[in-house]
Amino acid sequence: MTENDSAAAGSSASLATGLSLCVPTSPHARAKRKIVTLMEEVETLKQDKAIKQRFTIYYVSQGRAIRRMVALYSPIEDLIAENDRRCEDTDSDSSTEQDRLQRGYIELAKSLPWIHEKLASLDLEESEEMLKKLKRGADSARGDDTGTLKDLVASWVNIQCCPTPLIRADDKHHRGFVNDACGKLLCPAEWRWEDPAIRAGIRDRTTSFIVSENSWPIFMYENYEADAKNLERGLMKSKLLVMGFKAIFTSPSSANEVDGDGDGADIIENCRRAKRRSDQAKVKTCIASIIGMRKVTPRAIAYVVCQIRFALSNITSWRTVDGDFDYQIFWNNIVDFFEDPPGPAARARMDQLLEWWTRKVFGRNHRQDLTPDVVSKMSVNALASQRQQMEDAAFDSE
Repeated sequence: MTENDSAAAGSSASLATGLSLCVPTSPHARAKRKIVTLMEEVETLKQDKAIKQRFTIYYVSQGRAIRRMVALYSPIEDLIAENDRRCEDTDSDSSTEQDRLQRGYIELAKSLPWIHEKLASLDLEESEEMLKKLKRGADSARGDDTGTLKDLVASWVNIQCCPTPLIRADDKHHRGFVNDACGKLLCPAEWRWEDPAIRAGIRDRTTSFIVSENSWPIFMYENYEADAKNLERGLMKSKLLVMGFKAIFTSPSSANEVDGDGDGADIIENCRRAKRRSDQAKVKTCIASIIGMRKVTPRAIAYVVCQIRFALSNITSWRTVDGDFDYQIFWNNIVDFFEDPPGPAARARMDQLLEWWTRKVFGRNHRQDLTPDVVSKMSVNALASQRQQMEDAAFDSE
C-alpha cells in the first residue's frame, strides 16, 4: 500500500468516525422534545377528526330534508344518475319514471343548493361517503316523523271519530281495518265502509275487495267523503292531512290550528295566538324554517300522506309493502297527481290546490313572491323612476 493509499484510508476512517459522533444531551430534554412532537401529531389528528365530525353533522342534518321534500323511496344516486343521463344524451325519450326522477333531482338541488358544486369537487370515494351521510339523515328524519305521528294520529282519531274503545297511542296492533275508526279512514274512496259486506270483504282480504295503492283512501278527502262522480273534488284536503303536515313541518302544537283558510278573521285570531305564544317559553325553530320552506310542495304532501296512512295501519315497522298495498307506488301516484296533470285545466286546479295548502299551513303572507320584477312595478320604485325622469327633463331643458 502506498503512502497516498494509507492517507486516503485514514481520511475515510476519520470521516466515518466523525459521522457517528454525537453531542451528549440530557435524556430528560430528549424525552420532552419527543413528547412535544407526539402531542403535535395528536393535535393534528384531533383537528382532522373534528373536521370530519363537523362535515358528518352537517351532511346528516342537511339530509333530513330529503325524504320529506325530495323522494321518500328513490335513492339519491338514482336522481343524480338520471340528471347525468340527460346531460349526456339530450335527444333520447324519457319514461314516466325517468321524468319523476329528474323532477326529484330538481327538488334535490332546491333543497340542497350546494350539492352541484360539492359533487363536482369530490372524488368518487368522498362522494359516496357524503351520500351515505345524507341518507343517514334522511332515514333518521323519516323515523322521527313516524314516531311523532304514531302518537298524534291516535289522539286525533279519538277526538274526531270517538271510537269505542279509544285507540291507544302506544299500540298499533289494534289499528288498521280491525278498528272501525281506522278502517273507515283507510277504506278506498270507491267503497262505503258502512256496508257490512264491504267491511267484511276488506277484513277477510277477499279478491273482490283488494286494498292497494291504486285506490285513494277516504282519509285524504275533505270531511272524509268522496264524490264517486268527481273523485278529484275534496281530494288532498282533509283535516287529518293538514294536521299531519303542520305537526311535521311547523310544530305538533300548531297541528290543532287548521280551521279557516287564512282570511281576515284568521289573521285576527293568529295575532291573538302569536301574543299568547310570545308570553310562553321559547320553542325550537320549526322544520319549515330550518329548510327554508315557504310554500307547500307536492312531494311534501305525498310524504305526509304516506306517514298518515302508516300511522292508521296496524303494521309496527316501516316497510315498502303492507299486504297488497305498495307505499312506493302510492307515493308515485300522489306525486304524479300534482306534477303530471293531463292538461292546462288540471294544472290550474293543482296550482289552486297548492295555494290552498300554503294558506292553510303558512297563512296569507306572500313576501316570498316579491320578485324584483314585481317590486319594480310598485309605487315606491315607480315614484323613484318618475322623479328621475323629471330630473332628467329639467336638466335637458337647461
